[in-house]
Amino acid sequence: MNRLVISIVLIFSAAFALFLPTWLADDKKVILSDKDAALFPNYEAKNLRSKLFDESGNLAHQVSAEKMEHFDMLGFVNFTQPEYTIYLQGDGSRWQLNADEGTFYDSNKIELVSGVQIRNLQPENYIQTISTDFIKIDLLTKTIASDAPLVISGENFMINGIGFEANLETQKYELKNHVQTEYLPVR
Repeated sequence: MNRLVISIVLIFSAAFALFLPTWLADDKKVILSDKDAALFPNYEAKNLRSKLFDESGNLAHQVSAEKMEHFDMLGFVNFTQPEYTIYLQGDGSRWQLNADEGTFYDSNKIELVSGVQIRNLQPENYIQTISTDFIKIDLLTKTIASDAPLVISGENFMINGIGFEANLETQKYELKNHVQTEYLPVR
């Protein structure tokens, strides 16, 4: 054998001998404490669609989202691009809520953040849309509340304000701080 072949064999043998212990070593498993494990979602879903029915078999609400992360230990579910529809059993009306992000808590409460749009899907009702950047929804009492600036609009009006509370069942709305109302007459 010539010296070139012997040199190449020695270089590869040295490299193999140097890296052999790292290849044979056991991978260390990272053990998370309960506190650390709570920070990671138990499961994730993409392009989620879910429907929830009440005891009578009537559709109570449905949700769809681009992404969902369920944190079981912390008691909440995070949504990306949620679209939430609430069905009211009294008069059969529906409200659709959209946002950039949302959080559903085990206590049947939802918080929607950034780009929140609430649309009344009944065209004959007085209030048609509510736009804000933050809102809290209680699914049990069908109430919504916010302390953020908002715009409420209907067929012939637009109201600017800061903060409100509303009951979707009774359709009673309370504006906390009125800023401006603009009436748009029909021509």
